[in-house]
Amino acid sequence: MAAARSLPRIAVNAALDFALAALAVPLAGWIADPAARGLPPLWAAPLGAVALLAAGVPFRLSRQHWRFAGLGDLAAVGAAATVGAALLALIVLPFAPLSPNPAFPFVLALVQTVLLAAPRIFYRHARIRPRVAPEPAVDPARALLAGAGEDADLFLRALAQDRRQSLRVIGLLGFGSRQTGRRILGQPILGTVAEAGAVLARLAREHRLPRILVVVSADLPGATLATLLEDADRFGVLVRRAPQLTALDSAAAHPPAPGRPIELRPVEIDDLLNRAQVPLDREAMARLVQGRRVLVTGAGGTIGSELARQIAALGPERLILLDNGEYALWQIDLELGERHPAVPRLALIADVRDEARIRAVFAAERPDLVFHAAALKHVPMVEANPAEGLLSNAAGTRHVADAARAAGARAMVLISTDKAVNPTSVMGASKRLAEMYCQALDIAARSQRDGGMRCITVRFGNVLGSTGSVVPLFQR
Repeated sequence: MAAARSLPRIAVNAALDFALAALAVPLAGWIADPAARGLPPLWAAPLGAVALLAAGVPFRLSRQHWRFAGLGDLAAVGAAATVGAALLALIVLPFAPLSPNPAFPFVLALVQTVLLAAPRIFYRHARIRPRVAPEPAVDPARALLAGAGEDADLFLRALAQDRRQSLRVIGLLGFGSRQTGRRILGQPILGTVAEAGAVLARLAREHRLPRILVVVSADLPGATLATLLEDADRFGVLVRRAPQLTALDSAAAHPPAPGRPIELRPVEIDDLLNRAQVPLDREAMARLVQGRRVLVTGAGGTIGSELARQIAALGPERLILLDNGEYALWQIDLELGERHPAVPRLALIADVRDEARIRAVFAAERPDLVFHAAALKHVPMVEANPAEGLLSNAAGTRHVADAARAAGARAMVLISTDKAVNPTSVMGASKRLAEMYCQALDIAARSQRDGGMRCITVRFGNVLGSTGSVVPLFQR
């Protein structure tokens, strides 16, 4: 069906190529013999066009999308023109010379390449310009772009399709001094990213200070981005991130619908960290969780709630959410009910410090896997309340581990912290005690012939966006 819909466009492309290739034959004859002593006969023009179309079949010349014509497409045009001219020379020249100039086939290949490539380049360039008039009510904000490579080129092309024309780019910042002074789609490169402060100062003196600095480069280092933020802050310039390349590619290919301009986003804290994301082995995770009963303690917390979301997406037989905070537990239970209504789940209010309650819950639910995330995590608070920290983190872990083992769980995962390494605080020491207890249980399980519950410990560092962490504090 899709192939049938594209046939008219392919036919139009082939017809245009045929006409241009035919026109190239007399034009090449005139260039090869300016005195016009012997232009090629009339029958040579359609024959030359047929030769080019035949040569263009392996290069898929008529199937090219002119709107997205690139260097590869132009190379295919040149190759088809060369092969077509060679075919014409081999078939015709031995019987009827088309020009007194023996270089005629080479001239023909060059002329056909130019005539066929020119409309493709022109059409692609014409599509860069806006196809709709900008709304006059919008006052475009002056913008400076950080990045002067493919990302900037793609962003400018997408911006040209923005109906609202909400940004007016006044220049770009590149990554090397050799780029300075050059232009990308008509926009000048005013300096390097490292020179952002000096460039902004110069623009301020010229009364052309941008309102927004848009980071279009996807791989700008975190340290460089932090310096850029400082420079922009000195001049009161907002810093925003451009959408990802995949989103911009779609925007550049198709004009955005009215009311859907390019969406810029604020610079986030994880942009400054500049850490590569570690891909998850979701296939192995699914094998672990699918068809099993899973219990998550601290399910209303930052880590526990995210664990619950990931586990629910993997299709467990039953998901038990346990927390001592009513509101946080209600929130995650409501969210999972909306996202994964088919997953059986149970929300239980319980405190890991209550050993009897924990044993009763585990005996009733008999989970296969336990993720223990319930804990007191704030160092100053636990330092001020050491007994509470020890009861929740150390004794609470022992209660959960013992109850899980008694209920026949296959494995328990303890969510620990990097502060348990050579602890210098009560919180770190309490989590280290919890780790030691779980390690002892795991050693005992591995020594049993019939196996037993495995105890696994993972250590988290600073969790971005967690309640009470420094990131929300800095953002506020």
